Amino acid sequence: MNLVLPPLSLYIHIPWCVQKCPYCDFNSHAQKGEIPEQEYIQHLLQDLSQDLVRFSTSIQQRKLHSIFIGGGTPSLFSAQSIHYLLSEIEKRIPFEQDIEITLEANPGTAEAERFKGYVQAGVTRISMGIQSFNDDKLQRLGRIHNAAEAKSAVSFAKVSGLNSFNLDLMHGLPNQNLTEALDDLKQAIALAPPHLSWYQLTIEPNTMFAYRPPVLPDDDELWDIFEQGHQLLIVAGYEQYETSAYAKAGFQCKHNLNYWRFGDYLAIGCGAHGKVSFEHGDIIRYSKTKHPKGYMRGEYLYEEKHVGVEDRAFEFFMNRFRLLEAVPKIALQQFTGLAQHTVEPQINWALSKHYIEQSPDYWKITEQGKLFLNELLEQFLPQ
Repeated sequence: MNLVLPPLSLYIHIPWCVQKCPYCDFNSHAQKGEIPEQEYIQHLLQDLSQDLVRFSTSIQQRKLHSIFIGGGTPSLFSAQSIHYLLSEIEKRIPFEQDIEITLEANPGTAEAERFKGYVQAGVTRISMGIQSFNDDKLQRLGRIHNAAEAKSAVSFAKVSGLNSFNLDLMHGLPNQNLTEALDDLKQAIALAPPHLSWYQLTIEPNTMFAYRPPVLPDDDELWDIFEQGHQLLIVAGYEQYETSAYAKAGFQCKHNLNYWRFGDYLAIGCGAHGKVSFEHGDIIRYSKTKHPKGYMRGEYLYEEKHVGVEDRAFEFFMNRFRLLEAVPKIALQQFTGLAQHTVEPQINWALSKHYIEQSPDYWKITEQGKLFLNELLEQFLPQ
């Protein structure tokens, strides 16, 4: 079984934030005292060097397609530190000429003032966690910025020399009604971001909201919010290219597209998850130690497992059907080693339900399929 190697990305996790939001289930830790910025960067580089040795038979001759620095709040790190980190990474593995480098940022004023420095460091794209333009809602979400600071941060982004920037916006917030949700979205659209991630708040286990659940809009109101909000975005010239992602033409996030197209990605930093394919047919998923204390003792690798042949169809379609673009049929064999006939029963079932449509060369999820995505994906689980 031979595989075609997909594009290779890199995810970097910086775990610290100013305070933990009550809805957040990401691997983030509220800042206590000074962040060990320089020490952590040295560990990130050692972590990467170990991965490059471990995966050398896959990585040789490959360049980095994209980098995503997530958290936590990576914009707590100085522009000088980010510059050093990126330049040291490039010494270890070459970058594609048009590499996309995204940094997640808090829209607070202190971080926004650093945007030009991040651009000079090599960052091409900033992703800002706005979440809402309603100060009461922001307070309830535990955010440390207000609406005025969010709008100011967008102004900084526009003059900083970035290729693109993204706004993260939530809907279905505690006690939020249709008018409030659409008002948030209208304010975001008025700022004209090239990319907008617009997603519904969900209550995740082991969060403050899970222990003390807020009152959320009911299903009918959530549907009205999504349906009317989606129309606002389409009329404003945004294309929905993934379940929660909208972009102006040419501004889709290259890094996230690579995830969803079943690409490869190295992963460094606390709790980061990676996937690496090998031409001889292996696919490995792995994760890093979650807590900064263990990670900064040099205990980087937490878990590594081979993706079995029986799991590959589910993993492939779980990612590909999140995208609204057509799926080339040949990609199944190229990136998983599975022949098309191995998924024929599931594909025929999905066609009969009108969850997907097909041409001789492509499969594509339908509007009906988007609504019943979980049921569609369950068909590809190992029996």
